[in-house]
Amino acid sequence: MHQLIFFQLAQGLGGLSLDRPYSGGGYSVSADGRIVYTQGGPDHLADLAITRAGSSPQRLTRLNDDLLGQKTLGTVEEIWYKSGFDQRRIQGWIVKPPGFDPRRKYPMILEIHGGPSAMYGPFFGADIQLYAAAGYVVLYTNPRGSTGYGEEFGNLIHHDYPDHDYDDLMTGVDSVIGRGYVSADSLYVTGGSGGGVLTAWIVGHTHRFKAAVVSKPVINWTSFVLTSDGLSLYTRYWFSGPPWQHPEEYARRSPLTYVDSVTTPTMLFTGEVDYRTPSAEAEQFYGALKLRKVPTAMMRIPDASHGVEEHPSNLIAKAAYIIGWFNRYRS
Repeated sequence: MHQLIFFQLAQGLGGLSLDRPYSGGGYSVSADGRIVYTQGGPDHLADLAITRAGSSPQRLTRLNDDLLGQKTLGTVEEIWYKSGFDQRRIQGWIVKPPGFDPRRKYPMILEIHGGPSAMYGPFFGADIQLYAAAGYVVLYTNPRGSTGYGEEFGNLIHHDYPDHDYDDLMTGVDSVIGRGYVSADSLYVTGGSGGGVLTAWIVGHTHRFKAAVVSKPVINWTSFVLTSDGLSLYTRYWFSGPPWQHPEEYARRSPLTYVDSVTTPTMLFTGEVDYRTPSAEAEQFYGALKLRKVPTAMMRIPDASHGVEEHPSNLIAKAAYIIGWFNRYRS
């Protein structure tokens, strides 16, 4: 019988996303066993690093030192906590404002990743650091369904999203509040794509957040699966079947179903040529909130697809509008 032996050859694979701290990257292996890969960190975007078996990784480039070397960044702290739903361990990170004082009470932003089959890590994110620089503690986590924690954890949201990932997120918020430096009366929430779904879900299930920003979301699963560029994928794998056969399932998982409970001031972002989560999704939530007289606004980004942040000007504008919306309701 053969025994498999595993070696960790590299660490910190990530840093390719500008705005948020997503994991993932690229690598290349030479004929003599050297590995060059994209190495990210909480204080820098991806640089190139080189390693080989038996050697420590060596960072080759420092492409953004001319910019980030002049900035004081928020510190990134890893946390683990147990979900209030089933006690599963959830990993997350807290980003503290520059000049952090643990004796103060800070407002906090919960930032939720997309996918939902994706994961955050201890990597640089421009949005996250801008929120921290504006005086907010930031929490980002990997709730159930995130990749990187095994097949079982990833499949916990199979035909059950959104649902108990909400509990994972709320327990994380409670965990940080319990540390004593976050005000429970000054909470804010935002996320994009799958994170936009969860943000819209959150404001329909709790009133604890002072304001929310929902970016490129799914609001109505029936309209989404019939207009998205993943038409056959979503009806086949994300649901038990098409919406006309399972209308209750689609309604139960749609944030639109719970809009009558929303009181949280909510801004929406959408790209005008987004084929993944078409603009009509955000427009439905915006229209419903308008009819209910809940404070709302919608930013339509011209010529933007699902990655509304792919142009630097849009990335900067998005973060500025989010901070501006939160500051309007900041206590």
